[in-house]
Amino acid sequence: MAEHLYKVSFLDFSDHLFWDVDKTQLDIDVSAAFVIERVLEYGLMKDWNLLKSYYGLDKIKEVSLNIRCLDPVTLSFVSFLFEIPETEFRCYKYTRSAQNFWT
Repeated sequence: MAEHLYKVSFLDFSDHLFWDVDKTQLDIDVSAAFVIERVLEYGLMKDWNLLKSYYGLDKIKEVSLNIRCLDPVTLSFVSFLFEIPETEFRCYKYTRSAQNFWT
């Protein structure tokens, strides 16, 4: 595993992010994609800062490119932040190919 500058645990993040899991049983390195997705979609600024300080922007970029589903605002944010077109993100391709059964 990569050496991190700051020690961070699930307990440091906002409670609402991981309400459905036992935070004491998870490993923050093993569950990186899970943590990054939750913070991107539902995190506060405090959570974003923790995320950046622990994983770094390169890891966040790598994970965000492969997330299956991001809301449009989050997708726009990471696209702008990393200067990557939205069409390059997996969630863009996955969302666009899904059928809308209600129209």
